[in-house]
Amino acid sequence: MPIPEPRPAARGSSQRHWAAGSAREQIRRRNFPEVELRTHEGKRVRLYEDLVRDKIVVLNFFYATCQGICVPLTSNLVRVQQLFGERMGRDIFFCSFTLKPELDSVPVLGRYARRFQAGPGWSFLTGEPRALELCRRRLGFTSPDPVLDADKLNHTGMVRFGNEPLTLWSACPGLGSAASLAHSILSVDWYGRRSGAPTACPPT
Repeated sequence: MPIPEPRPAARGSSQRHWAAGSAREQIRRRNFPEVELRTHEGKRVRLYEDLVRDKIVVLNFFYATCQGICVPLTSNLVRVQQLFGERMGRDIFFCSFTLKPELDSVPVLGRYARRFQAGPGWSFLTGEPRALELCRRRLGFTSPDPVLDADKLNHTGMVRFGNEPLTLWSACPGLGSAASLAHSILSVDWYGRRSGAPTACPPT
């Protein structure tokens, strides 16, 4: 996910004008559209305000009937979830967005979450098809080839993760070892590293 460089405020401008041009605000406007989604528990949530703001987040796309990369990727995220332990749902959150909202209703996603034993802090998300497609494009889960991009079977196995308040964002393959993936995600946890807080797993 490209991270815009902050623009310095004009001399004498107000703090409000600086905030509007900050890197954090630019990223919010560029990458997190104002859309309403539904979780697998039926909750109505806003992408930025409810799911991303002030959190360390891990983002991926999937669909419930996928028999390809989605199953091993979700299984790997389950292992990462276990490594994070009590930090899940406290300051680390997973957001899995469906690629097929027309099929993946709230009950379908609820069964999917139970199948993989997803715990607190992990939301499987559906909603209006236009809203999910806008999320996919703004979050950067696209292919430059329009033919490949239109084929749901070719969706990426990448995960994006970031520390929203610190504007630290990155991505990595989702099918590496769970310990390696967890270590990559924790690389954006600067406050935890500075304070000496225990990490979820050792580096590999």
